[in-house]
Amino acid sequence: MKKRAVKRNLAGLFLVIFLDLLGVGIIIPVLAPLFYSVNNTLIPEYWDTNTINLAYGLMIGIYPIMQFFGAPILGSLADRFGRKKLLTTSLLGTLLGYLITGWGIGNGKLWMIFAGRALDGFTGGNIAVANSAIADMSSEKDRASNFGLVGAAFGLGFIIGPFLGGLLSNPDIFPYFSPQLPFWTTAALTSLNILVISFAFKETLKENIFQKLDIFTGFKNLHKAIQMRTLRSVFFVVFLHQLGFAFFTQFFPVFLVQKFQFSEFQIGMLFAYTGVWITFGHGVLTRIVARFAGPVKALKRSILILSLSMGSLLLPKTPWLFFIIKPFIALSEGITFPNVTAVISNRTPSNQQGEIMGIITSIRAAGMAIPPLSAAILISINQNGAIITSTALLFLAWLIFILTFRKD
Repeated sequence: MKKRAVKRNLAGLFLVIFLDLLGVGIIIPVLAPLFYSVNNTLIPEYWDTNTINLAYGLMIGIYPIMQFFGAPILGSLADRFGRKKLLTTSLLGTLLGYLITGWGIGNGKLWMIFAGRALDGFTGGNIAVANSAIADMSSEKDRASNFGLVGAAFGLGFIIGPFLGGLLSNPDIFPYFSPQLPFWTTAALTSLNILVISFAFKETLKENIFQKLDIFTGFKNLHKAIQMRTLRSVFFVVFLHQLGFAFFTQFFPVFLVQKFQFSEFQIGMLFAYTGVWITFGHGVLTRIVARFAGPVKALKRSILILSLSMGSLLLPKTPWLFFIIKPFIALSEGITFPNVTAVISNRTPSNQQGEIMGIITSIRAAGMAIPPLSAAILISINQNGAIITSTALLFLAWLIFILTFRKD
């Protein structure tokens, strides 16, 4: 594929992943106040704290749970019919999911919000398709850089998403703003993304591969990951990394509301600030690091820094100190995310890239699905429980990676 076509494809994939993470980020400042603020109108008055914690956990968890089932199916279909068709189809599902979620929030229908997030989660498995397309176009030399470039969309989603969610959901800023408005906005952007993929994206799949579809492919993928001796330990690192980081992203807003009484706008601004640094880590720092160290050497340092930085979130007594700690979390995450994908991709034959990316997405979805259920119990016991668990899991991921690649 010509360089011009590769650049155009990368731009389209950047937008796909950005909108996926925008959907994750935009709900961060919206949901916690809807569930935990004194003036919330979504939760029945007779619900106690434990019930609210459980409902919040289920609401956060439904997205990755459905992604766990959807990602491998979309990945298999992309190997059969091509990346372009599946990206377009999945984006249509994402568009509908945003519309249902916004309608549910506007009408106080909790079940509709669940339904919208479930549909968005299932079609959000298009990250696996996007990663497969990146692998199709990349050589071993530029794979980490390409994953880092498109991975910058992760950070950008964390800038725009929380900012939009916090700004557009707050009627105190402007009377016509409301909690459902961010989802109407994201639906409009998704429509634009569909047009970009339809008219500007060039198919990257070189050989169509027929794979049997199975709703339980996600579980089978986890089983395959365990059986792959050469990749098993790295897959476990991916799982622990995603698990630890998910405890942070999903429940840090609850921590901010409970301990510091943060509003939607304040949560959105703090996460947007974090996203700026994540974007710099993905898009700039990863490329700089790649010039001096390979993915393995980079990960030996970045995962440890991420773990230690996460633990330091428990120290501040005043909120402004978070603005000092967050760049360390963001930059280390910005290096970790693309490089761990590159390590696995570099050890995978070209004709198995789609399958392996589907497995990685299943592992990450499983890592995102577990915290909402378990953290709901943890924060009922101790409001610091999710952060403590996140720190421990990331440190364990670093230890396993160090032991796996101690000779590299």
